[in-house]
Amino acid sequence: MKRTILIAFIAFLGIAQAKAQKSEIFAPGGKAIKGYDPVAFFTESKPMKGSDSLSYQWKEATWLFASRKNLEAFKSDPDKYAPQYGGYCAYGLSQGHKAPTQTDTWTVVNDKLYFNYNSKVKEMWSKDQQNLIKTADEKWPAIKDNN
Repeated sequence: MKRTILIAFIAFLGIAQAKAQKSEIFAPGGKAIKGYDPVAFFTESKPMKGSDSLSYQWKEATWLFASRKNLEAFKSDPDKYAPQYGGYCAYGLSQGHKAPTQTDTWTVVNDKLYFNYNSKVKEMWSKDQQNLIKTADEKWPAIKDNN
């Protein structure tokens, strides 16, 4: 019985992950950036958890905010604050695929927010950011609604 439940749970996670990667926005559990405030990366220079009471629906994902001011800033210009490539891994996009990300791998480059799969991938990405961003920018339109 326990084994059947475990297999069902693993299958559910696989389906959920596949669905998440088909979405333009990486939003596990429906929450973009795992519930962190996208504006805070710019204004506070650190990740800050958002509040369920300060939420906004955009591009089929729920975005959470730490303050009403940040919520209003995002609502007035979501493209300015939303992470590049829908929050998927910047390095992965440069390689032609979507990959999940960790919130602590964030970087702001030229007033744009980027995330990576993990700290090791972020190190690789950091060594050649400008070229990898250019490559990912070229690949994103064809990848964003696929995989």
